[in-house]
Formats: sequence, structure tokens, C-alpha cells
Amino acid sequence: MLETIQTIVQTVNKYLSDYILVFLLIGVGLWYSIKTKFVQVRYLGAGLKKIFGDLSFKGGDHGGGMSSFQAVATAIAAQVGTGNIVGSAGAILIGGPGAIFWMWVIAFFGMATIYAEATLAQKTRVVDKDGNIQGGPVYYITTAFKGSLGKFLAGFFAIAIILALGFFGCMVQSNSIGSTIETAFGVPSWIVGIVLVIICAFIFVGGVSRLASVTEKLVPIMAAVFLLGGLVVLIMRIQYIPATLGMIFKYAFAPQAIIGGGLGSALKIAVAQGAKRGLFSNEAGMGSTPHAHALAQVKCPHEQGTVAMASVFIDTFVVLTLNALVIISTLYTADGPLANGYTGSVVDTLNNANLAQTAFGTVFGENLGSMFVAVCLFFFAFSTILGWNLFAKINVVYLFGPKAKIPFIVIALVFIFLGTMASNTLVWDLSDMFNQLMVIPNALALFALTGVVVDNYKKDTGRK
Repeated sequence: MLETIQTIVQTVNKYLSDYILVFLLIGVGLWYSIKTKFVQVRYLGAGLKKIFGDLSFKGGDHGGGMSSFQAVATAIAAQVGTGNIVGSAGAILIGGPGAIFWMWVIAFFGMATIYAEATLAQKTRVVDKDGNIQGGPVYYITTAFKGSLGKFLAGFFAIAIILALGFFGCMVQSNSIGSTIETAFGVPSWIVGIVLVIICAFIFVGGVSRLASVTEKLVPIMAAVFLLGGLVVLIMRIQYIPATLGMIFKYAFAPQAIIGGGLGSALKIAVAQGAKRGLFSNEAGMGSTPHAHALAQVKCPHEQGTVAMASVFIDTFVVLTLNALVIISTLYTADGPLANGYTGSVVDTLNNANLAQTAFGTVFGENLGSMFVAVCLFFFAFSTILGWNLFAKINVVYLFGPKAKIPFIVIALVFIFLGTMASNTLVWDLSDMFNQLMVIPNALALFALTGVVVDNYKKDTGRK
């Protein structure tokens, strides 16, 4: 029975990632790039300046919402997860080093997409009777499509995100935490699961303000530690950096040389891996991070749109790229075990779960490399669990009302614990499937509300 379900899910995923997802993600991103005259180029600097200018560890009450920095910290917390370490490793193994190039392409256009998502999240958010801000794709989907169609698409999105992020996605994240901590430190995964559940429960019950207070402190620290470690590896392997960059561009257009098969099929695999893993990494177009951006207390929607773009830039072009450069420069260069591709005996020893640990271990030593990645992955995956739980909870409230919060939290904690105990390919596949299904109603609403985004862009920037 499970094998049949897995076959069906994998078939759906294949068509979604190989055909629908690629065209939707690039299509929406290209559409908004043209409509805003490449807002991701014009205003990226403003977004980065806003993030680092507002950087704060003070927390505080923000009237049922978050500060702009807290919102982007929560968004980055959700974006920078296992997708940056395990996901990018899997993309490289399956699609070759060239898959990273296609991740860059997806992210570049995705910056325009997420600008539109954040703008619409700000424009359509509501304040409930308790003074709490509620916002996200379900609110702009029902703005774009009135009546039963809007309710259906919003409901479809809400169910997909609850399953994708609130349950299966958090299970995937906790599984990565449990397995890497057990490998690196010898701590049984079930003990890791209990500790993780206790910490998560404390934060979940505290609501938006407690979560925002945690992410604004956690995200800058975890990013700085990982970047520092990655830079040390790249400095030690600096003679291989030109060859590493060369492989990313070479195998983007000739992947068959490293992953085998014909040019057409290999190129399709490389592009599909870049799209699917790129989506799982930066989440632009998926409809997850608009929930955080809706909560930001800012002067105008455009302001949060630029911050949202900067979060995708940091996630993909900084954190994910650094991890990819470490992997390729240590494992794929002339003296590396994957110099001839993912073939032979290495298939039995290297996989997407331990690839980064092996890469960092070539410079730090096997034990220290394994520990470093385990600690980074713990904080990356933990922060993602926090963000994803918030996003799913907002949709639970949309569907079932505020009283459903506590039952949802309890069920989510069970999934988090189960993830540290055991996981299988079906859980990953289900998470991928619902992640990708979220894109469809979200993208349709983004196309339908083009006029709203463009008019707001012109009004807030004074451009014609």
C-alpha cells in the first residue's frame, strides 16, 4: 500500500517539478521583473540597507505584528533550513554542479516574485478582534478571485501549507536534526526529539511575539557562524575556486558530462533540480514567507517588498552558494571523490545527508567537520520549524478559527518528535508534493493581482 502511494506521489512530483513548477516559477518571476522594470536590481541595495540598518536584538511589542527586521528574520529562519545544506547537496548529486546555476536563475527571478508576494501580503492583511494581524496568500487569493473559486483556491492552499510545512515539512527538518546530532555527537535521536519538542512547545505557545524575539537573535548568529566556517574552507581551498565556478557554469549547459545520459535528459534533470531545490531553499513563489511579511509594521508595502527580496538574496546567493562552493571545491575538483561524477563506490558512502559533513571534514577533519555541520544544521532546521509552524498556524486559524491553535500545536509537536525517531522517502516526497502544490494557487493569484502590485510600486516609489 505504502509503495503504491509513494509511486503515485513520486509521479506527481516528477510532472510538477519537471514541467509545471519550472514554467510557473520562472514565468511569474520574469513577468514581475518586466512589470517592475527589474525591481530586484533597482532596489536590492535598499532592502539590504533596511535589514542591516534595522538589525536589533531587543524584541518588544509591535501591536499584534512584528518589526520589519523581525519579519525578515522569521522569513529567513524559514528559508535557511535543510534546503540550504541537504537540499543543495541533493541538487548537486542528482543534477550536477550546474544545478546551482539554475538555482541562481530561479532565485534572481524569484526576488521579483517575492517582492509581489510581500506587497500583496501587506495590502490584504487584516486585524482580528484581538488586535492581532493576520495575512498571507489566503487573503490575497480571495481578493484576486471572488466567490466560490476564491474560497476553493484559498482552502486548497491552506490545506497544502498545513500538510507541507506544519506536519511533513517539520518532520523532515527534525529528522535532519536528529540524524546529524546522533552521527556527530552520539546522542540518541529520541533524546534530541524530546529536547526539541520541549523547546518548540515553549516558543509555539508564546505566540508571535515570543517567536519573533527568538528569530531576531537566532538568525544573525547562525548565519554568521556558518558563513565564517564556510569562508575558512574556501580560503584553504582557494586554488580550486576558479575550477569550482567553472564547473557550475560548464555543467549548467552540459550536465551530461558529469551526471551521464543524453544532453536533453541531463539538462532537464539539472534545471528541474535547480527549480525544485531552489524553491525548497528560498521559497519565493511558494507562498510561505508572505505570512511573515504581512506582520511587519512598515511605512509602505514597497518597503517590506525590498526587504523580502533581500532575504532571498541572502538565502540563495550567500548561504546556499557558500555551501555549494564548499561541496564542489572539496569533492568535485581534481582530487575529490566526485571528480568523475556520482558513480561507482562513492554512491554507497556519500549521499545528500552527509555530503556537506564530508566536504567540511576535508578541511576541518572528519570529526570536527561532522560536528560543525551538525550544529549549523540544528540551528538552520530548528529556525525553519519555528517559521513554518507559524505560517501553518495562520492557515489553521483561517480554516478553523483561533480555537484550533492548541490542537494544531499538539499535532505538530507529535510530527516533530516522530521525525527525529524515523523518517522515510515517502515523508520527503509528500513534503515536496505539497510544497509544489502550494505554488499553483499562489502563482495564479500573483498573475491576477499584477495591477495591484504595479500600481503600488509606482505609488510608493514615484516611478512611472
